[in-house]
Amino acid sequence: MRDISRRSLLGAGIGAAAAMGITGCGSGDAKHEKSGDGAGGKTPEKGPGDGAQLSREQVRLIGDGSTAHTGKQPNQPPAPEPLEPGQTPPQFVIFSWDGAGEVGNGLFPRFLDLADEHNAAMTFFLSGVYLLPESKKSLYRPPNNPVGASDIGYLTDGHIKDTLACVRRAWLAGHEIGTHFNGHFCAGAGSVGNWTSADWENEIEQAMSFVMKWRTNGGWQDLDPLPFDYREELIGGRTPCLLGQDRLLPTAKKLGWRYDASSPGGRQVWPGKRLGLWDLPLQQIPFPGRSFEVLSMDYNILVNQSQNSTQAPPANHPGWRKQATGAYLEGFRRAYETNRAPLFIGNHFEQWNGGIYMDAVEEAVKRMAGKKDVRLVSFRQFCDWLDVQDPKVLARLRALDVGQSPVGGWKTFLKAA
Repeated sequence: MRDISRRSLLGAGIGAAAAMGITGCGSGDAKHEKSGDGAGGKTPEKGPGDGAQLSREQVRLIGDGSTAHTGKQPNQPPAPEPLEPGQTPPQFVIFSWDGAGEVGNGLFPRFLDLADEHNAAMTFFLSGVYLLPESKKSLYRPPNNPVGASDIGYLTDGHIKDTLACVRRAWLAGHEIGTHFNGHFCAGAGSVGNWTSADWENEIEQAMSFVMKWRTNGGWQDLDPLPFDYREELIGGRTPCLLGQDRLLPTAKKLGWRYDASSPGGRQVWPGKRLGLWDLPLQQIPFPGRSFEVLSMDYNILVNQSQNSTQAPPANHPGWRKQATGAYLEGFRRAYETNRAPLFIGNHFEQWNGGIYMDAVEEAVKRMAGKKDVRLVSFRQFCDWLDVQDPKVLARLRALDVGQSPVGGWKTFLKAA
């Protein structure tokens, strides 16, 4: 195996290598420190990626060199602390992305830039097959489906390289890399909704393998490794079409995961655990102008606007963009002004209906960021906060219903916990 990755990392430092070598993922020049309410801390903890030279001891290639140990993830908020008696809880907002592939539309770098500008962290649920060349698709053996099958297809070699660049940049900027598994099977006998716990374990092992062996599978020896150990990084995911959680959870628990984000139709209340994992569902949020609520994901808003059409008449786009933006902001306002339940928003890097859903997410980020007590964090960072809280305090928070304010205000409400 050639040693070019080790040399480039040692010669320039991870951060410089990322900024110089992120072809297809922007320059990373807009990088900001995670600070203040935006990421839940005062002064970010720094590590590789902050321009420091790395010694050979700090960069240890894993396996074929597709990934590497580079130390603690940079650009993280300080360690969370328990709420003090009577303290108002933060308003957490978690923006997450299913699939997380860069396919030439510039959306992955667009939202990395946006996160940099607003001191936000996000979660990117990477589909393993997005790092597997189509010429090697026979390596994928999906449970209860033909060898090499994938309902989301495969990326071109160039787009795989762009995706690798964006994943590198994302992790170095402090974002989380989770999993969206592999082939995204949602229908028929092979649907993930029919998979057993053993099937899920098989799927996860393959997803991890595609991430940790992209160099062998693609033959790309001249690219820097991903700067993390995926076995340690991977602590949660979201299933395709939000199916199959019940039989995934025993496997997730066995693997030591900390959360799952696959529940559909959750309410805007504080989360609890299932089988020892934090259950962090997409939520029902207000849908402006309609008598019902909508799931907090771009695809579900689309379905309720254009009946599954991703190329509806452009004349509808301005109104739908406003409605989508309003849904996110109304969900935020309802929690922020009442029970402070975390808001979970799911997205795809897609240009459906002229890109209006991407515009809605961008506007929502801009309108939420910077407000008092608001923290735009990843699922991992949110779990870190939950894990240090007094269980009695969390129980009090969970007792608040959707849109219910604490009786007597926060000072009285949590003082009694």
